[in-house]
Amino acid sequence: MENNEYHNPVLLKETVDGLNIKPDGIYVDVTFGGGGHSREIMKRLGPNGKLFAFDQDEDALANIIEDDRFQLINENFRFIKRFLRFHGVKQVDGILADLGVSSHQFDVAERGFSTRFEAELDMRMDRKGGLSAYNVINDYDESQIASVLSQYGELTNARAMASVIVTARAENEIKNSEQLKQILSRFLPGHKSNKILAQIYQAIRIEVNQEMDVLKEFLEQSLEILAPNGRLSVISYHSLEDRLVKRYMKNGMFEGEPEKDMFGRFEVPFKLIGKMIIPSDEEIKINNRARSAKLRIAEKK
Repeated sequence: MENNEYHNPVLLKETVDGLNIKPDGIYVDVTFGGGGHSREIMKRLGPNGKLFAFDQDEDALANIIEDDRFQLINENFRFIKRFLRFHGVKQVDGILADLGVSSHQFDVAERGFSTRFEAELDMRMDRKGGLSAYNVINDYDESQIASVLSQYGELTNARAMASVIVTARAENEIKNSEQLKQILSRFLPGHKSNKILAQIYQAIRIEVNQEMDVLKEFLEQSLEILAPNGRLSVISYHSLEDRLVKRYMKNGMFEGEPEKDMFGRFEVPFKLIGKMIIPSDEEIKINNRARSAKLRIAEKK
């Protein structure tokens, strides 16, 4: 049974439609979570189809699909190629990624992802992982903290915030979200406090989980793994992710432009399928976390 409390799948039909599923194909859902997208894929597979799913969060194991055609791999999707090879798979027909944090991770207070709860500074998607939000706040030097807040939170006063954090922790270590909010309170004017806090949390979370590096590694491996005419269906939730996805799907590169031949032509590895899709007002009403979602679909040439 689908666990909607764990994570309400965003753009469910559109994302799975984008994969153009063949009943006997091999597919990968790299962000299994509550299994919503995976269950939809399974409905469209025939008896010889196969779905591999990835999730580094041990909590996701509770949502496993009991079906011989399904295999859940409890690992970070940055290792997609390695683990598919381990299972004897070199090419797949479609890959789905719903990036960001699951509703479950936001709603479990002690995980430290949500600005709504007082919690230890954690934010690890893989709780076996080493680096936590505590380490970023207490161990990084001032310039490193400023860089994280500026680059991943797009905060204009990142340097001033970093200075305040370093001054405060010299007195006492910063252990929980309430302490962090107090220390940064001067940067959190009432009408904007939630928005700025969300940017601060996003920046720390991206650093803790190396999300930008993971996304780049995943996209590059997806191109290798996809069979010709295989589809890549990716939902992103903030501009940093979406920029990487958009550029890679358009040019097969994260920076710059492809080299042109003497006739001014250039080859790109993907064909874009349709335009970017965003959730309907109806979906956002039902699931507020869908509000910033952007879906892009591409087909390997």
